[in-house]
Amino acid sequence: MTKILVVDDEPQLVRALTTNLRIRGYDVETAASGEAAVELTARTRPDLVVLDLGLPGISGIEVIEAVRAWSNVPIVVLSARDAEADKVAALDAGADDYVTKPFGIEELLARVRAATRRAAPASDDATIETADFVVDLSAKQVRTTDGEIRLTPTEWHILEVLARHHDKLVTQRSLLQEVWGPVYETETNYLRVYMAQLRRKLEPDPSRPRSLITEAGMGYRLRSVTPETAGSGT
Repeated sequence: MTKILVVDDEPQLVRALTTNLRIRGYDVETAASGEAAVELTARTRPDLVVLDLGLPGISGIEVIEAVRAWSNVPIVVLSARDAEADKVAALDAGADDYVTKPFGIEELLARVRAATRRAAPASDDATIETADFVVDLSAKQVRTTDGEIRLTPTEWHILEVLARHHDKLVTQRSLLQEVWGPVYETETNYLRVYMAQLRRKLEPDPSRPRSLITEAGMGYRLRSVTPETAGSGT
């Protein structure tokens, strides 16, 4: 049973979310403060966290940063803050998705399902090599010469899509639909944030990427050095 931790200090909202999630077969834990959220995440190891940003004690952003220090659990932010700066700050801290209040329960449930799918193990056994890192789709890992690099579920899913289509253009729209779903196909700021994070983690010089390539105005491409492309000059 998928375990979800709901973190919010509005009792009525927490009751509604808990009821709807349990009806659909989820195991639900709740927390009403940032400190409790961090403690419960460490102790109960949920499969996904639904997190408000405006919490008593430490903020939702601080919760994300604390959890991301040791865990890749998917985090879906649920907040009344709808400014782009708030969304980017949450995504940059390591959140996987951002839902603004008020929201439809079916939309939130779709986001929850999408986030848990992104965190599911890969079934392919392909390994894609680039100039600076190796993507192992079977082990769901990415490695550099320094060892395995920790990615969030959303970072991994973006890299996985690019790896499965390595050396080919993947349009912004295709990436957004594949990773977040059809309702996100215009949210290009999501891609900018996550591609910057991936480059910081994987590229020796993020400002001059060699493997995670932007095709201006179109999309992105993972440049590999697999046998099919080695010596091709691409």
